[in-house]
Amino acid sequence: MNFRIRKCPNCGRYTLKEICPVCGTKTKVAHPPRFSPEDPYGEYRRRLKRELLGITRRE
Repeated sequence: MNFRIRKCPNCGRYTLKEICPVCGTKTKVAHPPRFSPEDPYGEYRRRLKRELLGITRRE
């Protein structure tokens, strides 16, 4: 079994359950996504972030 600690976005409590035992909200995984230096989608993600933030690229 792969247990990951989860966090309730509503009340901020940590649990191992899918549903928060305190407020009943669906919990989210508290761990960041795995990092890979050979990220195949990194260029697209950075381009989208620049577009959303309105940052122009210097070349």
